[in-house]
Amino acid sequence: MSGAVRLDEAWLRQGPLARLIGVLDRDGEEARVIGGAVRNALLKLPPGDFDLATTALPAEVTRRAERAGFKAIPTGIDHGTITVVIEGRPFEVTTLREDVETFGRHATVRFGRDWTRDAQRRDFTMNALSVSADGVVHDYAGGLADLTARRVRFIGDASQRIAEDYLRILRFFRFHAIYGEGAPDSAGLHASIVARDGLEQLSRERVRMELMKLMVAPRAAPTLAVMAEAGLLGRVLGGVPYLADFERMAKAEAALDLAGEPVCRLGALNVRVVEDAERLWARLRLFNAERERLASAADGWWRITPAMGDEAARVLIYRIGADHFVDRVLLAFARSGAQASDAGWQSLATLPRRWSAPVFPLRAADLIARGVEKGPVLGQALASAEEAWIAAGFPADAAAVGAIADAAARR
Repeated sequence: MSGAVRLDEAWLRQGPLARLIGVLDRDGEEARVIGGAVRNALLKLPPGDFDLATTALPAEVTRRAERAGFKAIPTGIDHGTITVVIEGRPFEVTTLREDVETFGRHATVRFGRDWTRDAQRRDFTMNALSVSADGVVHDYAGGLADLTARRVRFIGDASQRIAEDYLRILRFFRFHAIYGEGAPDSAGLHASIVARDGLEQLSRERVRMELMKLMVAPRAAPTLAVMAEAGLLGRVLGGVPYLADFERMAKAEAALDLAGEPVCRLGALNVRVVEDAERLWARLRLFNAERERLASAADGWWRITPAMGDEAARVLIYRIGADHFVDRVLLAFARSGAQASDAGWQSLATLPRRWSAPVFPLRAADLIARGVEKGPVLGQALASAEEAWIAAGFPADAAAVGAIADAAARR
């Protein structure tokens, strides 16, 4: 279906993308924006990255781009993809194609000029929408109707689409959590359950990428609940999901005006003790910084409570840092059973907005000047001075700091 809907977007008329379309969409060749940018424009969302599809072969795309003064990089030449860089901004341009044979994620393709066949090899109907230079939206898979219904639906046979790339199971749920409403498409859900063993074939890095995006999707909580009921979520995580904790975490973040943080939400979903952080690090190949955040949040979250008071909270901020403090408080908040509007918890979680940990004002030279010899005793004296300074409430005036140094030197 074509011509039923038009887009009037500035990026079609001006700027780097419009210039690139002008270069490719002429002299017997056609080029369109396809996929996410079209979907998002129809939903009045930010477009994100721009991908183009074209009838021109990769060599012709490269020739035209370079003649126009653009940089052309063969980032996926075997599958017909050239990345064209204009004014520092990359645009992926892919020649129309159809699968001849598929091997999981890998496929043998041949290039073509048939927009319908190219659309039919994509994953979801809403991702197969394309828009030509004149603003006409082209729909070969029922994407417009599904977009209106907020329904994420595989193109053609869901089982076949999934067999082509098992990551599409996770993408199905992520897209539903972002764009869908109500229950997931029944055919897609059934096919995902039947093919769940295929998840074991995926690289841990790809699973991590999809899971982290799902963590912060608008309807992540109900979608994760469906995944858990279908026996998919526990398989991905390698542990029992705490769905209620995840939902309370999201509500607490919203009440605190915090952007959803994927690592923090992953902690609420599947981390109770430090060993859980280690399991997820190994299973999902998390970044080391992500593992450290999860381990820190898990380390004694059950001791965190508004009753601890600001003095003890400031000490904790000083010792573990503001970011880790907020992570740990949010985890404890989510598991406390308190309402997201609880004033005590909100005050505790926002303490780093009102107080920044100072820098310990003493150095080794200050104690050496007071007669402490270099070596292990100097380190012990410095550590003793820091503990005394913390206990005194982080004083900043020179007299108080000097007295702490004198006492440490005497000891």
